[in-house]
Amino acid sequence: LTATIAACDIRIFSVESHMPDIPEARPASTVVLLRDANDGLETLLLKRNKALLFAGGLWVFPGGALDPEDLEAAGGDIVAASRIAAAREALEESGLAPQLDDMVLLSHWTTPVIEPKRFSTWIYAAPLAADEEVVIDGGEIHDSRWLSVRAAVAEHEAGELGMLPPTYVTLRALSRYDTVAQMVTAERRSPAPEVFPVFAKDAGQPIVMFRGDAGYDAGDGSLAGARHRAVLHDRHWQYIYHDVDPAFTPLLTAESR
Repeated sequence: LTATIAACDIRIFSVESHMPDIPEARPASTVVLLRDANDGLETLLLKRNKALLFAGGLWVFPGGALDPEDLEAAGGDIVAASRIAAAREALEESGLAPQLDDMVLLSHWTTPVIEPKRFSTWIYAAPLAADEEVVIDGGEIHDSRWLSVRAAVAEHEAGELGMLPPTYVTLRALSRYDTVAQMVTAERRSPAPEVFPVFAKDAGQPIVMFRGDAGYDAGDGSLAGARHRAVLHDRHWQYIYHDVDPAFTPLLTAESR
């Protein structure tokens, strides 16, 4: 896939292309910066340089891989280091500095084993003051936008805001909140899902399957049965959850689906 979302630099691999030596997933983290505004909960999205190999031209949250200095600062605690890294990346990419104690863990995504470049990514959310100025470097990041979470979802679903599945699912999950305080209260007492997607195709459409999907274990998106997946359709992702065993909980609540 190349260009906006219909070709968003996501490589879709068949099970037959599975590499004998699975690349280790590099620890990484990202942070969803949020603020209250007149039109509801707002988030900062950054547009990556389209020349970049990973997620080039797509809209993302600030984030990146953990540095040795992050782990050292955390005394070897990798989860604590992921918070430090997320805050550092936010400052480097946007000029904004979320407070570590304010960061709320939303989820943890691990890149599929068939990808040559893999990440184990903690996704956080953090409140920011409404008047903080965004500063981007013009190198890795080419643009930035503050927009309401619900508007971001709507623009993506209209094919106008290209993003990867974790970004889309995270925004959909946050769209049920009206304020930062509401989000923090709910997410601090909610379990953070561990997500291990599987890339495949179904009738020629790129899909990302999650646990509970009929084709998840086999890596075959065409198998009949339960559907727990995101489907790339008309340049946007569509989250589907139906006929799934209750043991496999949805990534989105009924309110955000």
